[in-house]
Amino acid sequence: MVHVTQSLPHALRRAMTIAGLALVTALSGCAADDTVGTSTTQAPTAASTPTVATATPSESPSPTPVVTTETVTETEAIPFEKVRRDDASMDLGEEAVTTKGVDGVKTLTYEVAFTDGVETSRKLVSEEVTTKPVEEVTSVGTRKPPPPPPDPEPEPEPEPESDCDPNSAGGCVPIDSDVDCAGGSGNGPSYVNGPVRVVGSDIYGLDRDGDGIGCES
Repeated sequence: MVHVTQSLPHALRRAMTIAGLALVTALSGCAADDTVGTSTTQAPTAASTPTVATATPSESPSPTPVVTTETVTETEAIPFEKVRRDDASMDLGEEAVTTKGVDGVKTLTYEVAFTDGVETSRKLVSEEVTTKPVEEVTSVGTRKPPPPPPDPEPEPEPEPESDCDPNSAGGCVPIDSDVDCAGGSGNGPSYVNGPVRVVGSDIYGLDRDGDGIGCES
C-alpha cells in the first residue's frame, strides 16, 4: 500500500492522506460517543438511593416458666363472743365481767402455686379449729336486796317513882318514917286504909297476925 501511494503523483497522495485522516477522525469520534453514551446510561441519577443490605438478627426462643407448688399453713384468730347471764348471788342492778373472753385460733392449710417465684394461685386444702374461743361472760344480778331493818322503837320513858312502898300491894302504903293502920292506935306520921297485901318485908308491922294481910280491921 505504501509503495503504491508513493508511485502516485504528489497531489493525489496529498488528497488521499487528508481523506484518510478525516476517516480516522470520524471513526475516533464515533467511538468516543459510544463510550460517553454507555457511561451516561450506567451512571446513577442524583435521586436514586443506594440499597444497603442489613443483617436481621434471629430471635432467641423464650425461656420456659418454672412452676412450683408449696403447702403453706397460716393461723387466723377466731373472735370470742360476749354473753350475759343472770346471777342470783348478786343484787339486782349489779353487773360484773366474771369470765374474761379469749380469742380462739384457726389453722388454714393452702396449696400455693408459684411461677418463677411469684405466687399465682392459692387453694384452701383444710381448715381446723386448733383452739376454741372462750366466751366473755357478764353476770347480771337478780337477787332482791333484803328490806332495811325497821327503825328501833323508842325506849319507854321510865315511870315516875311511886310514892307507895313496893313491899305491899292492893293498896298504897306511903313511904315514910313510919306508917300505921288508919283508925288504930298508932301515931303515924302516915296512915294506910287496909286491908293491904304484904308482898315483901313488913317494914311497918302492918300484918300483926302474919297472915300476909295488913290492916284487916
